Amino acid sequence: MFINRLLPNSFKGFVLMKKRLILINEATFEELFSFKLSLLNVFVAGTLGAIFLITGTTLLIAFTPLREYIPGYASSQLKKEATILALKTDSLTLALEKNETYLKGIQKVLTGKLEHVTFNKDSILVQTHPTIPIEKMQASDEELVLRKEVNAKEESQKKPL
Repeated sequence: MFINRLLPNSFKGFVLMKKRLILINEATFEELFSFKLSLLNVFVAGTLGAIFLITGTTLLIAFTPLREYIPGYASSQLKKEATILALKTDSLTLALEKNETYLKGIQKVLTGKLEHVTFNKDSILVQTHPTIPIEKMQASDEELVLRKEVNAKEESQKKPL
């Protein structure tokens, strides 16, 4: 009989049953503070605490320089340097192509394999400029749709309210 009074009849009763948490100073047996808790209160508080902890950690890492210590994230300085190096590489490649074309033209002149044509450095440099096919210069359907959307958005922003 006595045991039946202590145990709840259902899971709901077990979860909502109030229990007391008491903190006592062991040396003086003085009660420091006490709480009335239920299992549901503890679960909700633990879940909210975990959510805040995860959210805070994520925000701390995402918006501070700490993200540079995570593998896969590059620093902003490294990205700037990579961009500068890519631009320098492109310009050096273009200069190298121009020099190679110029040297091939001079080689033809020196070996005598050049027909009777006037030698002009500018004509050689024009040959090194890459020509883009007309098909690649025409806008795709997706680009045309995007252009219309942007123009419509700009026009709607220009109109006074």
